[in-house]
Amino acid sequence: MHSLLFYDLAPDYLERRGALREQHLALAWKYVREGKLILGGAVSDPVDLALLLFDGPSTEVAEEFARQDPYVREGLVKAWRVRPWTTVVGEQASTPVRVGGERETDG
Repeated sequence: MHSLLFYDLAPDYLERRGALREQHLALAWKYVREGKLILGGAVSDPVDLALLLFDGPSTEVAEEFARQDPYVREGLVKAWRVRPWTTVVGEQASTPVRVGGERETDG
């Protein structure tokens, strides 16, 4: 199951992130190594939102990440929310659907 973690970033996010970036990235790469985090990054122009894509049995994986993230704890993130995302196209889709409505099977 995929989950999207949305971060609403503080107006001074770019100015303040330097002091916490190493800790934030260490946490993110830990989740990558554990197979929980697929992609993450800030949306640019303007930098007011960040998105992180998680893979896990529930949205709890993404929620756990946010609760540990120094960006959240130190106020660089004004608010965050997690939404389950039903992915249907792509090599890593959690529920692949092919042309004609056929679902992929394991064999």
